[in-house]
Amino acid sequence: MTYQHERLSANAHDRSGAHRADDAWLAERWADERSRVLVVSGTRIKPVDGVISWVSPAEAPDGLRVLLGEQDGRAWFAVVVDADVARADQGEWAPLRGLLPFLADDALAGAPLVFHALGLAEWLWVTRFCPRCGEPLQPRSSGHELACVNGHVQFPRTDPAVIMVVTSGEPGSADERCLLGRQAVWPEGRYSTLAGFCEPGETLEDAVRREVQEESGVVVGEVEYFGNQPWPLPASLMLGFIGRAVTTDITVDDHELEDARWFTRAEMKELAEAGTLLLPRGVSISRSLVEHWYGGELPGSW
Repeated sequence: MTYQHERLSANAHDRSGAHRADDAWLAERWADERSRVLVVSGTRIKPVDGVISWVSPAEAPDGLRVLLGEQDGRAWFAVVVDADVARADQGEWAPLRGLLPFLADDALAGAPLVFHALGLAEWLWVTRFCPRCGEPLQPRSSGHELACVNGHVQFPRTDPAVIMVVTSGEPGSADERCLLGRQAVWPEGRYSTLAGFCEPGETLEDAVRREVQEESGVVVGEVEYFGNQPWPLPASLMLGFIGRAVTTDITVDDHELEDARWFTRAEMKELAEAGTLLLPRGVSISRSLVEHWYGGELPGSW
């Protein structure tokens, strides 16, 4: 079975790291009419007729040029312009979360290029001053480095986050259950896998156990790696796991979760078909984890 989250990392591009500071190479590729550019205003993109639009370098506005890499015999760039462009425009400029419904079907360039562009744009947006001396930072290396006048260099950061489906009962049996939770701000019926950030000095497996116990009170023993997914919202790498519960009593923390409950496969199917259980969107690794446990596709999504 091909899982939905894998669509967002398929067809990865060559990031061409060796050329990020090669001015002659960059100028040659920018002059090539086959090259394509994604215009980003602050951290937002303006879809055209529901499709992510890439333009030629000649059509791109002035701004910070970010080299994304090469794919399909051409170079791909992003141009990051001031966020005021989006604010002043009457059109609909969307953040990455708003693009997810059709990102996986973007046949022109694919999701990895968009994730790369918006991940860097988010980092550039929030990283303005040197954390060591407080001086302003200036971009270099095609937007992949920031440096201050004192020579301190900053690089993009990715925060590891664990996301897990927790199971209880005999694997594969009709009585086996999986644990899902919901936040208070979500619409009625929306449930998802539990997730959280890895803390300093912590293994990923221990992060799974800690997050599940903190949020639901359930103790997890065995933890098995499932897969991963880039998730620049704003700067995460989601690392998926399957955890086996040692205890099953639920006590939600009332801080991150409003509710958590166990679902059998039969319950999940019945509620999803009725529309009273809303599961994560199809392209997310959360959906993949749930359907991996369930053993097939499920109806409905957020």
